[in-house]
Amino acid sequence: MQLSPHFTLEEMVVSQTAARRGIDNMPPAPAVGALKTLCVEVLEPVRTHFGRPVVVSSGYRGPELNRAIGGASSSQHCKGEAADITVPGIHVLDVAQWIQRNLRYDQLIYEFGRWVHVSYRHGRLRQHDLTARIAKGRTQYVAGLRA
Repeated sequence: MQLSPHFTLEEMVVSQTAARRGIDNMPPAPAVGALKTLCVEVLEPVRTHFGRPVVVSSGYRGPELNRAIGGASSSQHCKGEAADITVPGIHVLDVAQWIQRNLRYDQLIYEFGRWVHVSYRHGRLRQHDLTARIAKGRTQYVAGLRA
């Protein structure tokens, strides 16, 4: 199922963990709608600007998959509102900063210098920016996008 010109439902639900454990990660209709909005409002503009594919490492996560990977129970991934992305050949912080300056979003997290978590919640866009780092063996979130 095509969610937008360059993104399919299949790539937004793929998970190595789900495949290994036999977890059905197909979303309910409301999450499919949220994924479509995320693709149209955020992922397509990122792809257009950089002129390169956007690689989704984590999109929708059903409850069973989210538990299996130790995700937060309140994760926007579980509602189809979030994706973790990279753009090959573009530094992750550059992607995050471009999104911050040019798009509307709910939450933007520059995670561990390796990927960008971006969410879009229809009707409620906080423009909340964070950087996730490991400090003393624990994940620490600090306000803003920081190298």
